[in-house]
Amino acid sequence: QNIDEEDKAVFSDLDEDVRRKMEEACDLMLVQLDGTEVPAGTSDDKEGADESTVNKIEAVSEDDEVKSKEGIPVVNEQGELVAPAYSSSSVTDSVGTELTTALTEVAETATDSSSAAVAPTKKEKKKGRSVLFGATMGLVVAGWVYSGNISFTALFTLMTALGQLEYYRMVMNAGIYPARRISVVGACATFITALFAPDLHQIVLPVFSTWTMIWFLTMRRNITTISEIATTFTGMFYLGYIPSFWVRIRQLGADVVEPTRLMPLVKPLFERLGQNNLLAYLPKKIHYPITTGSNFIFWTWLCIAFSDVGGYFAGRKFGKTKLGAISPAAGKTSPNKTVEGVIGGCTFSLVLATLGAWIQKWPYWYVLGPLHGVILALLGLVGDLTASMLKRDAGLKDFGDLIPEHGGIMDRVDSYIFTAPYGWLMCGYVIPALKKLAEARAAVGVVV
Repeated sequence: QNIDEEDKAVFSDLDEDVRRKMEEACDLMLVQLDGTEVPAGTSDDKEGADESTVNKIEAVSEDDEVKSKEGIPVVNEQGELVAPAYSSSSVTDSVGTELTTALTEVAETATDSSSAAVAPTKKEKKKGRSVLFGATMGLVVAGWVYSGNISFTALFTLMTALGQLEYYRMVMNAGIYPARRISVVGACATFITALFAPDLHQIVLPVFSTWTMIWFLTMRRNITTISEIATTFTGMFYLGYIPSFWVRIRQLGADVVEPTRLMPLVKPLFERLGQNNLLAYLPKKIHYPITTGSNFIFWTWLCIAFSDVGGYFAGRKFGKTKLGAISPAAGKTSPNKTVEGVIGGCTFSLVLATLGAWIQKWPYWYVLGPLHGVILALLGLVGDLTASMLKRDAGLKDFGDLIPEHGGIMDRVDSYIFTAPYGWLMCGYVIPALKKLAEARAAVGVVV
């Protein structure tokens, strides 16, 4: 049977050589199945079938047993065309030989064409992140940390709202429709409350969770699903309540700024600016921008950032043991991560945390600093894997494209989420307690 116009349209978008070979392969397949003559004129190189082949085909056109034994080309697990085995008759031997040759040529030509087409795309994906852009972002973030409580909280609240929009866009693409407006308002409320009413910070999440359930029960026409409830609560907790502890950390030590070991270097600058009159024209609500909490955040975020960098380079150079070897779920969540990369990230974070602990005059800095660095790297890894788990389940590579070469907001802040409550405990309770212990031991003459 000749290929009609509708059949030819299937191959219209292919390369001419590939299209011609695909048509030949289809003709030979039809010959096997129907036992008819090989059509002529279907391609430039195929002017007609060999006469001996045609005669043999006509002799066995009604043999059902032979037809049942004839193979049909299939596609294997690797996506390659595999020709069938022919052993039933001389007819299928002849036709099978031609079909095998045609299929092989088609597969080779298609592979060459696809490889040529994919090569430029791979080069585009390998576009590296700009070092200058990363350094500029680092300076901007440092300025943001030391900008003051209100500026710090305002920008953090904006980032939370944008991150929530990325998260709920991902959720809605999966066919789940949460109470996203209530969640965004609730998440932003946790940051504002942490700044202006820290004593009420813990009550914000329960209040908005109750509001969410009232809305589901009164405003929805259908029964709300578990997925809709869970994603709503996750948005408020994961992107609101947990990271809002950075705002509480930022306010620690606002009344009494404890000088660090870098103070002698920056003291001339403050004297020139006039430290006592620097913010005299601003409302009393705005505190001096440098606090104990801001110093802690600066060094903590620096450790998290360099643990990511150290993990990346250590994994590329020394990575041999996949993370899945010790944690199958983590390995499937992020197949490219290695144990050596995790060790490299912990090492970078440990060194910087030890330096930061010494500069900030932490008690027992030589023990507390390295421990702090390793915990930060591991918690940052948990945040990174959590975000990867969400993206993999949703079939996404990035949450968004707001930040050039870095993806969306959530792609950049995932490592800083679960480190916030730990940072609050460390800066607000552990370090002060150890300072009191060190002072008490010094008071009784014990050598520390």
